[in-house]
Amino acid sequence: MIQSKLLKRFLTLIVSMALAGMLGLSSAAWAIDLHSAKNQGLVGETPSGYLAVVKNTPAARELVANVNNARKKHYQSIASRNGTSLQVVEVLAGKKAIAKAASGHYIKSASGNWVKK
Repeated sequence: MIQSKLLKRFLTLIVSMALAGMLGLSSAAWAIDLHSAKNQGLVGETPSGYLAVVKNTPAARELVANVNNARKKHYQSIASRNGTSLQVVEVLAGKKAIAKAASGHYIKSASGNWVKK
């Protein structure tokens, strides 16, 4: 039950971030958008539920900081609403993000290495 609610909340997060990006609300200051950064191999998804830099560039670092800040706020909100810990939400989000990563995008393996999906 809790995992089902967390999954719904995580999917809501993804849709919200996509809409915000399309509307230029949260990505206006970013030098590159998330989709482009993933396609270029600059950033990747991690098991922790957060984005990480694959190729160290100023644009990638800024994007990762902004996306992760938004994700953490949302994860905290989900955790509070569901009476669970932030860590539980982060792990579930990480699993879902890695599962949904597109072919050719980078994901961090359990061993800590970057691999293309």
